[in-house]
Amino acid sequence: MNQKQLLRPRADASVLGAPLAGFNTADAVVYLNHLERERASATLASLPLPRAVKLLEAPELQHAAELVAALPPARAAALLGLMADDRATDIVHELDQDARARLIPLLDPEARRSIQLLLSYPPNTAGALMTTEFVSVPADWTVGQTLQHIREVERNRETVYAIYVLDPDTGQLQQVVTMRRLITGAPDDPILDVAQVNPPVTVGALLDQEEVAQLIRRHDLLAIPVVDAQRQLLGIVTVDDILDALIDESTEDVHKFGGVEALDRPYMQIGFLDMIRKRAGWLSVLFLGEMLTASAMQHYEDALARAVVLTLFIPLIMSSGGNSGSQATSLLIRSLALQELRLRDWWKVAVREVPTGVVLGTILGVLAVIRISVWQLAGLHDYGEHWQLLAVTIGAALVGIVTFGSLSGAMLPFVLKRLGFDPASASAPFVATLVDVTGLVIYFSIAAAILGGTLL
Repeated sequence: MNQKQLLRPRADASVLGAPLAGFNTADAVVYLNHLERERASATLASLPLPRAVKLLEAPELQHAAELVAALPPARAAALLGLMADDRATDIVHELDQDARARLIPLLDPEARRSIQLLLSYPPNTAGALMTTEFVSVPADWTVGQTLQHIREVERNRETVYAIYVLDPDTGQLQQVVTMRRLITGAPDDPILDVAQVNPPVTVGALLDQEEVAQLIRRHDLLAIPVVDAQRQLLGIVTVDDILDALIDESTEDVHKFGGVEALDRPYMQIGFLDMIRKRAGWLSVLFLGEMLTASAMQHYEDALARAVVLTLFIPLIMSSGGNSGSQATSLLIRSLALQELRLRDWWKVAVREVPTGVVLGTILGVLAVIRISVWQLAGLHDYGEHWQLLAVTIGAALVGIVTFGSLSGAMLPFVLKRLGFDPASASAPFVATLVDVTGLVIYFSIAAAILGGTLL
């Protein structure tokens, strides 16, 4: 079978592609996602190339790499060659080694070079996210020449909202011209006359995607050029690509913060054993941590035997400390992610969180004292003859534990970041477990100081 036959839609295209006839791209992607893998691949194979490319380029299409791998090699290579380089690279990256080795040699030379270049950069960097499909022109061109060039190449470029002006001799990036400024210029005007005044904002290929996002947001850009050490233009990172990457990263952080290994697929598509594996590890670690809580309670077994009433407030004490720690952790993780804080700011955060914890703990302590007093005086529960001291104990313990929870919850993301870990790993369950153990020590230490000689 020759290449043209492989690229020709299948004979049953009218049957497989009929349901997609009235769908726009987004609805067609939803339809394909609900099909069994084999039928989805067959449907994709039956569509005209431009239509299939549109569907494969949609980030919402699930299992795109598996669908491509199931296609005839020549057709799969043709689709990859027509796609945006960055999206094609994402799909190739997900292919297994055999499928990758089978498809890459079939790509046209230009697409193969672009994909191999993008594959060489580490994940989550500007180089891995960038596309090599941008519009660039020499600095000695006119506005008219540039507009004519855009008309000729726009179908093969991811975006034409920014035109990159290069030195005609060295190829170095000199300036950026927005489409808005370009169309306001006269045809005979030099292209540099309509370029922006400020030097172009650029990034290196190895810059982390979060820092790229910060620059795009700060300078209100639709795309940011990626250059090498000699200011040669390697590619551009567009705002839609960085948004997709940050959504994936935020989803991963949310999973981590819930004490779960990050899911690489939608919830309903994770197999039972995979779900157990992703949840069991963290759950086991947290369980081992909670065992320290049991050890702490065993240490105070005699005190509990003499003052059983103290056990009534253990859940209240532990949950309050864990909640305050989780609040602080979530705030600090977000601030670190947005680069509102740096590692060197840890002491400023500590100075801020200590009084915050004291005030929050005092509020909860007052509520606890009121609750104990009302229950005692209304006859709802008898806390014994020393109930006033018990109320003071609970109130003071809440101040201490909430303050410790706020401080430890705020410092933990800094510690993890300093050690090279993702601050999002400071999950809410992990913080709660840490505060549970130390909270018991604080609780019984305060109880011993206040109730010594009475209940204890």
